Amino acid sequence: MASECEGKSSWPELVGVQGEVAAETIKRENPHITTVDIVLEGTSVTKDFYCTRVRVWVDENGIVISVPTIG
Repeated sequence: MASECEGKSSWPELVGVQGEVAAETIKRENPHITTVDIVLEGTSVTKDFYCTRVRVWVDENGIVISVPTIG
């Protein structure tokens, strides 16, 4: 589904950085993204897909633990 979305769709280079830094980078690199959610690992989320959303999964220290992708 991400291939149907406009602009950059994943950010592997952000794994290991602070979640807030990752969120700002994502917003800057893809202006079609309107929502960047920083989510603590283990948190339940909906499974719906949106081309305008990226979830940034972080550990208890706020460090990105998986590749942020559109969805």
